[in-house]
Formats: sequence, structure tokens, C-alpha cells
Amino acid sequence: MAEIHIMNDDGEITSKHMQDEYNLHLEVPDSKEDRNEIYQPPDDWLPITQSRRGNSWTATFHLLSSGIGIQTLSLPLAFVYLGWFWGIVCLFLAFVWQLYTIGLLVSLHESVPNTRNSRYLQLSMAAFGVKLGKILALFPVMYLSGGTCVMFIITGGGTMKQFYQLMCGDCSSKHPLTTTEWFLVFVCIAFLVSLFCPNLHSVSLVSFLGAIMAVGYCTILWIMFLAKGKVDGVVYDPSEAVTTESGRVRGIFNALGIIALAFRGHNVVLEIQGTMPSTPNRTSSKFMLKGMIASYLVIAMCFFPIAIVGYWAFGNKVPTNGGMLSAISTTLNYHTSKSLLGLICMQIIISCVTAFQIYSMVVYDNLERAYASRTRHECTKKIRMSIRIFFCGLTFFISVAFPFLPSLALIIGGISLHLTFGYPSFMWIAIKRPPMRSVKWWVNLTLGCLGTTLSVLVVVGAVWNLVCRGLDANFFHPH
Repeated sequence: MAEIHIMNDDGEITSKHMQDEYNLHLEVPDSKEDRNEIYQPPDDWLPITQSRRGNSWTATFHLLSSGIGIQTLSLPLAFVYLGWFWGIVCLFLAFVWQLYTIGLLVSLHESVPNTRNSRYLQLSMAAFGVKLGKILALFPVMYLSGGTCVMFIITGGGTMKQFYQLMCGDCSSKHPLTTTEWFLVFVCIAFLVSLFCPNLHSVSLVSFLGAIMAVGYCTILWIMFLAKGKVDGVVYDPSEAVTTESGRVRGIFNALGIIALAFRGHNVVLEIQGTMPSTPNRTSSKFMLKGMIASYLVIAMCFFPIAIVGYWAFGNKVPTNGGMLSAISTTLNYHTSKSLLGLICMQIIISCVTAFQIYSMVVYDNLERAYASRTRHECTKKIRMSIRIFFCGLTFFISVAFPFLPSLALIIGGISLHLTFGYPSFMWIAIKRPPMRSVKWWVNLTLGCLGTTLSVLVVVGAVWNLVCRGLDANFFHPH
């Protein structure tokens, strides 16, 4: 049950309960076995909805921290294959498209009176039915949240190693830590932070720090590129980047994937909105829309400059692996101060640690829901800690076992891309039920189909590229 706060004529605030959509589908069972199977714990037991004290500011911090990632630094690489015109056009269209779909999710959060869809899975079940909704959303949401956390470990741990070598110089060779050990350091820090963040609302201050760091390194980089100017022999011709016709097609698919994957976080939007109070006069959607507009103005001020200025500075010489992150450790290393490079690395590390808390909270919530559903008891502190240790240990193991996952980012991300560009439109049609063949019906049906098609094209292009270039599958040997 979700709590709704109402102010009476005397200025006193009273509380009533709103039913979450997840529980709306549950009927009174006939047998004890059925009751055990479908029992759903109260929302105040679970990390996502335990606290409903969020506001527009906390939503802005969460959206910035979860929405700006290391994939942003690869945007200039998309321009290498698309060129100036199509690169800017595709980036702008992707920005408007995902902004529209996130608006759909926000509006669907309380699409039914006295009902809140505080999780992406709940909204999917409300739109497509319990069974089909679980099939369509449960695996992609858990897979995307867990996979994103693995990427944070690989990126954050690798950047920690780079930061240590950069700042310590000769001392780093005397007592070196392996990349695996740096992964472990990152996981331990992320776990310790999670101990002080029992629910999603409590992550607000951490998200505030992460938002500052993410905006900081993006801004520093594009200003640095602008100040340093173009590299020698810069070329802006996509036809010279790839000479064969099949290579150009493959490059376009990969460029679309890079742009699409830069816009992330749709699988945590409803969860963020679930931390807000809701009243008849001022629903959570009003708070969320303010936070969404503010955060995406800032995101646009990060994405477009880093893409345009980065391509202007490097042209076709943008590193194919790592994008601007590789550039700051190679080309820029010869004429940029050590302190500035160290600051960028530190900001990337902190950003990864803070974003880890938001995405992992989705997994914690599902695991705690499963435990509470079986036992009919709220998770104790020991159980909650055990769940987080298990998840951190699992993600650490995966990052060590498959350290080459960033090379498969387009495949891994493309599989779940429909969560951002496809599902929201289909869910809006299923819940709002607009007149068939009306303008809104055609717009959302078209966008939903295009989102699914885009997901397929990105995966096809990534697999095609992998077949042509090969893969350094260094199992259990992080570099």
C-alpha cells in the first residue's frame, strides 16, 4: 500500500493509503498454497518505496546521476561514422524521443486513480497483464540493472588503477595492485556506501554528489578540447573512416547504438517517482516533471557539447575503444597537467560509485520482495546486508570473469534498448486506450515499433562488427 497525504481545512495533514498497481491484480486466494505464492509485502518494507519524502530536487539529482554515464564520452565516435549533419540530427532526435518516452512513464505512474506504479515491472504488469508483464519486463529490468552495475565496476575499478598510476608515478610500480584487486576495492566502497542508504530516498545526497561529478567531468573535457584545439591532421569525412560499403553500414548501426545507449535510466524513472508523496491537489507527476525538465536541460548541456566539440577536436581520430576516456589517457596525457587528469579520473570514479547505488537498489528491491513474500516478514538488517553482500559479490565475480564486457556494450545494451524507446509507447496505448487510428495512437504505435526495430538493428550491427573485428575474450584476466 502507498501512502497519500491530504491537508484538511484546519491545515492538518492526514494520511490515507493508495494501492499499488502490483497489488491490484491480486485476488483473494482459495487455498493456503495460493496465498503463500502470491502474498505481496507492504510497500514500506521495500527499499524503493520505504520512504516517500522525495521532491523535485531529489528527483533531479537521481536523474542526473543515473542518466549521465561513461557512454557519454563515446558520443564523438558516433559522429565519425555519421558525419556532422547526420550526427547532430540523430543525437537531437534520440534526445527528443527518449525525453518523450520518459514523459510517458511519468504520466503513467498514477494513470489509474488511487493507484501508483512505483516500479517499471508494476507498470508492465498493469499494461500487459500479470504473466505477460513479468515475462516482458522482469528479466530486462534485472538484467539491465545488474549489467549496468558490472559496467560500473569495470569502468570504476579500471579508472582507479589509472588514477593511482597517474598520481603515484614510480611508487605505483613498487606495490602494484592488480586490476582484479582494484575491482574489489571499488566493490567494497560501493557496498560500504550502500550500508548507509537503506532505501532509494536515502541515496539523495549521494546522487547529488554523483550528479556534480558527472556534469563536472563532461564539462571539463569539452572545455579542455575547445581550449587545446584540433589535433594535427584532423579529418571529418565519414567515407575515410570506413572504406567498404558493408563497413559503412556496420558503422551506421554502431553509431546509432552509441547514441541510443548514451540515454539510459528509464528503468529507474518510476522508482525515483515512487519516492515522492502524492496528494489529490499535487500528484507526484508534478514533482517529477519539474525534476525531469531540470535534469534533462543539464543532460543536454553535457551531451551535445561533448559530442560536437569532441568530434571537432579529434575528427576521425577519436579512439574506437573507450572514446574520450581513451583520449584523456593517451593523446591528452602529453600536454595536460597531471592534477587535471587526476581530477577527471576521480570524478569518473565517484560518479560510478554513486550511480551504482541507484541501479543496484532496483535489484535489492526485487530480492527483498521475494524474501518478504516467502516469509511474510520484513527483511531484518542482517538479511538486508546479506542480500547486498550477495549482489556485490556476484557483480564482482562477473566483472572479473568477463572483463571484456565493455567491448560487448552495444550487444548487451541493445538487447534491453526497447525499455527506453519501445515499451513506454506500447504501455501508454495499453493503459490509456486512445481511439484506434487516432493521431496519438499512430504516434505511439510507430515509436514503439521503431524502438523495437532500433534494438534489433543495434544488436545486429554489434554482432556484425564483432564477427569482423574479433574479440579479445580475456576470461578471468582483467587488463
